[in-house]
Amino acid sequence: MISLRQRIVWASLLGSAALASSGAFAQAPAAAPSAPAAAVAQADSAAAPKAQHKRMDPAKRMERMQEHRAKRLAALKEKLKLTSAQEGAWSSFTTATQPPAGPRPHLDRAEFAKLTTPERLERMQTRQAERSAMFAKRADATKTFYAALTPEQQKTFDAETAHFGGPRGHDGHRGHDGHRGAPAPAKG
Repeated sequence: MISLRQRIVWASLLGSAALASSGAFAQAPAAAPSAPAAAVAQADSAAAPKAQHKRMDPAKRMERMQEHRAKRLAALKEKLKLTSAQEGAWSSFTTATQPPAGPRPHLDRAEFAKLTTPERLERMQTRQAERSAMFAKRADATKTFYAALTPEQQKTFDAETAHFGGPRGHDGHRGHDGHRGAPAPAKG
């Protein structure tokens, strides 16, 4: 289960980037797996997304996230139809909203458990201040870029970035329309 703090971190990172569109990057369906592979995949389908991220090498995960970000930025830039006069603002925006390079240093749970309560609180407060500073930097860059857009481009930017912070399904992913799936049938 994702903690509130992790949700806040992800929401601030995704919300400040304000770039993705809900349906713009649909992936082509993979080839159908063989029958034995399909049975194994179906049995592990509930745990697969979470387990996949934990097993994936952090460097590979970072590379994959950067590739995804580059695709989202390219699509957004194309939809905005930027003028040559706006290219500088775009470059400043993309540079300022770039996630930190490499995986962030992680405090081991065992090491964290050895700290006293005031020390743990201090570490958490420091991390929160760092995240707030990153969010403020990205928010300022986004506002500056937004001000350089025409009203029509602003509407496009708003539409393309509106789904951040919205409801998510049970597995953390959005449905086709950006909302949770249909509610479960009532037990009768």
